[in-house]
Amino acid sequence: MIVAFDFDGTLVDSYSGIEEAFERALRRHYPWLPGKRLVARFLTRVEMHFERPQFGIHRGRIGVPNIFKGRFAKTWFEERAKLTRPIEGASEVLKRLREEGHVVISFSAEDFIPGMKEYRLKQSGLYELFDDVIIFGREMTICEAFWFVREKYGDETFVWVDDKPWRFIGIGDEKTEYVWFYFPITARFVTEEILARIPHLHVIHDLWSIFDVIRNVSPP
Repeated sequence: MIVAFDFDGTLVDSYSGIEEAFERALRRHYPWLPGKRLVARFLTRVEMHFERPQFGIHRGRIGVPNIFKGRFAKTWFEERAKLTRPIEGASEVLKRLREEGHVVISFSAEDFIPGMKEYRLKQSGLYELFDDVIIFGREMTICEAFWFVREKYGDETFVWVDDKPWRFIGIGDEKTEYVWFYFPITARFVTEEILARIPHLHVIHDLWSIFDVIRNVSPP
């Protein structure tokens, strides 16, 4: 099987440290600015706004809000990477999947700064555990990325794991199994209407449960 994982909110918690990362970046670039904690809290709300379904689908190529351009944004991403922590079992699950003969892919959206997602993947310590790293949103759309994987690895069952299930809508084929990894910070954006539009949907609350999904969809 092909097993593809999103990164943020699926393999790592990169959300809990967003506000602290903003505050660190503010201290570095704007030491004279009063109320840095309040500003960091506001910027966190802006960032989370872009995580909502209407912005996180990646049907087209991403645009870059001004707030995420320049040296300040680069510092923020770097500080966010330092504060990122793996979801429990992430590295062990990836290793075991490869040991069992599955093709394991990192399948996630590019950050607003080119090359930053690859940088954060490497900083997480997970990069070398993938057979391939596919990053969409800049050079290719999410739909183009899916078909790129199909052309490269064939038409065996594609198990797609993501904490943002709205990305699944309208993407894939009859041999795609959609796995929503329930991550509390992004789960609040998920609605019954979104879930009702996803065929072959599985819901897991821990990464080890991916093996239950694989057993359930494997041919007898």
